[in-house]
Amino acid sequence: MYNTGFMRIIAGDKRGMKLLSPTTDISRPITDRVKESLFNVLQKYDLPAGKVVADLFSGVGSLGLESLSRGTRFVTFVEKDRKIADILKKNIEKAGWSSCSKVIRADAFKIGAPVTENKYDLVFVDPPYAQTMQTGENSPLAKLMNILAGQVTSGGFVIVRTHEDVHLLDKYSRFSVIERRQWGTMTIAILR
Repeated sequence: MYNTGFMRIIAGDKRGMKLLSPTTDISRPITDRVKESLFNVLQKYDLPAGKVVADLFSGVGSLGLESLSRGTRFVTFVEKDRKIADILKKNIEKAGWSSCSKVIRADAFKIGAPVTENKYDLVFVDPPYAQTMQTGENSPLAKLMNILAGQVTSGGFVIVRTHEDVHLLDKYSRFSVIERRQWGTMTIAILR
C-alpha cells in the first residue's frame, strides 16, 4: 500500500525519519535538495520555528512534518484524498506529533486553512500542477488566496509551489510576492 524511504525529514528533531508514501506516482514529492534550499530561504524570515503552520494539498506531509521537526508549534494539514490522508496520519503518529498537528480531509481550494485557535504565520500551498495553470484574478488560486487573507496573521507568509511555466500575479488579495525561486522545473513564490 505504501513505500518507505522515498521521502524523509532532512533536519531538526526527526532528521532522517523516513516518510511513508503512496505506491502510486500521482504525487510529485519535493526533493531533499529543494526542500533544504526552501527551508534555508525561510530561515531568513525567522520561519518556521515557534510558528503556526498550515500545509495545504499536503499529501503525506513532507513540508508540514519538516516544519514540525524544525520547531514549528502546530501544523494543520489539509488533504483531499482519503488514502493519502491515512498515510499522512501514520507519518504523524510515527513521529509522535499527534498533539501538535491536525489533519483535515477536504479540498483546500474550498476551505483554505481553517483556523481552530490561532491564525497561521506560514501556509504552504502545493496543489497538483494542473490546478495552478490558471493564475488570473478569477482563478482557483486567486480565490484560495482570498480565503487565506482571513486565515493568515498580519505579516504572515504564503509559499506557493508551481511548475516553472506558471507565472503568478505579483499580488493576490492582501498578499504580495516578495521573492521567487526556481529549482529545476519547480518554482516557489513567497508572498507576504
